[in-house]
Amino acid sequence: QVQLVESGGGLVQAGGSLRLSCVASERTVSNYAKAWFRQAPGKEREFVAAISWRGGTMYYQDSVKGRFTISRDNAKNTVDLQMNSLKPEDTAVYYCACAAAPGIVPTRRAQSYNYWGQGTQVTVSS
Repeated sequence: QVQLVESGGGLVQAGGSLRLSCVASERTVSNYAKAWFRQAPGKEREFVAAISWRGGTMYYQDSVKGRFTISRDNAKNTVDLQMNSLKPEDTAVYYCACAAAPGIVPTRRAQSYNYWGQGTQVTVSS
């Protein structure tokens, strides 16, 4: 069973930066599409960013474009999310997600991802 473990969350002031990292337990998923989602209190889980298995294609939610950058290191089996110019509305639990099989293109839909981490809390104070 593939496990995803996120790290790097915390409390930061508005305008600050955080870098989230997610490592997968199994080498078999090193070349699967991956993504980050988030869920704020009282809201549904929403798409943040996704990246293709080679890292050549990235998608972002409009509200984070220009501020967040998704990247991956297949040798280390990790996917990161660099978050700059953070805003209070970015406060949420951030989840790492992995596609169910190789060759699946990254999408914005949570249903496209079969494996999920436990989440890491990001809190941005005003």
